Amino acid sequence: MMTNDKKIVKSFKINDSLTSDIWEEEGGKFRLKPEIRKALLDIVDDYLDFIDMDLDIDDITLTGSLSNFNWSEFSDVDLHILVDFTNKPPLFKKYLDSRRMIWNSLRDITIKDFDVEIYVQDVNEPHFATGVYSVLYNDWIVQPVKEEDIIIDTKKILDKAKYWMEKIDNIEMMSETEDEEVVLGMIDKLKDKIKKYRGGGLKEGGEYSYENLAFKFLRRNEYLKKINDIKNALIDKTLTIEGKVSSI
Repeated sequence: MMTNDKKIVKSFKINDSLTSDIWEEEGGKFRLKPEIRKALLDIVDDYLDFIDMDLDIDDITLTGSLSNFNWSEFSDVDLHILVDFTNKPPLFKKYLDSRRMIWNSLRDITIKDFDVEIYVQDVNEPHFATGVYSVLYNDWIVQPVKEEDIIIDTKKILDKAKYWMEKIDNIEMMSETEDEEVVLGMIDKLKDKIKKYRGGGLKEGGEYSYENLAFKFLRRNEYLKKINDIKNALIDKTLTIEGKVSSI
């Protein structure tokens, strides 16, 4: 096992408390620190200014490992903007996603050294998480409970992650020899399979399901970034016409 892989695997542990960088405890209940909550709301305001669109926001939530006892140095600030997509045109979500990706590429925002990730979520979309906090209303929607008897089999995490890593490595090799459109289709199918794989794990076993932990491993060792980089490179290639500028 490589050194970085060992570090990632060690990060899958259950902490005694939520991180004090983000949370403060009042009467046995955790709440967002006021300065953190203000910063998160300011970040959402910046994103909304950037997309230049009036959204009817149902809620703004903080979810993921930073809202739970399994946080680590690899955690992100998973900030979800909840919007009702009902009666919206099919391109509505694609537009918001594309603007979000551009916003993320232009911003380098961290909260206490945790990277910020914004996601626009349909209020009707199932979201399986054992810790969800409403930043907008400053209260828990799903309050996390510390699991006392969880034993994490690190080999099982690695085995499941390596299954997907091998598929991504194979696609990388194919991207150098096969038709670009064919490989792009394979990438989209693989990304969809990984998403469903994680979602099924969250639904059945929660944050500590091996499917979710394998997904987190892929994100933390940048294999998810790798497949996105391959996709972007192929798109660039399909849209490029090579040649030299003619001399006058």
